[in-house]
Amino acid sequence: MKALGRHIVAELSLCEPGVLSDIAKVRDIMVRAALAAKATVRESAFHKFEPGGVSGVVVLAESHLSIHTWPEFGYAAIDIYTCGETADPWRACEFLAEKFSAQNISTTVVERGIPTPFGKYSHVVSSSVPQPTETRVALQP
Repeated sequence: MKALGRHIVAELSLCEPGVLSDIAKVRDIMVRAALAAKATVRESAFHKFEPGGVSGVVVLAESHLSIHTWPEFGYAAIDIYTCGETADPWRACEFLAEKFSAQNISTTVVERGIPTPFGKYSHVVSSSVPQPTETRVALQP
């Protein structure tokens, strides 16, 4: 059966620390990633931690994108969850990796909302693929 949504859990490593610590840049990149994925942005909320780090979420008609950054480690933890047929979470993932200058990306894809007997739903982990930035295009399913 077809899943209701796809959830990409992405680990971006060796990113540009100056970008990861700038709340305005992180917010802008996240919103533009949603638009690159052909998703519909409803609202967003972001918070800057001292001395660095940003956490935030972009709420979509199709679900959400979220981020937590650790500039001191050049690391960003990102969730991209979309449902429906319009939005492409892989486009958002690739956009984010490029804009944060990630030198390495590792992803896990969870197919969510899979119907089971008696009206219950489940999920399936469909892949876990570490990829260097140079081969991000190969991440396309």
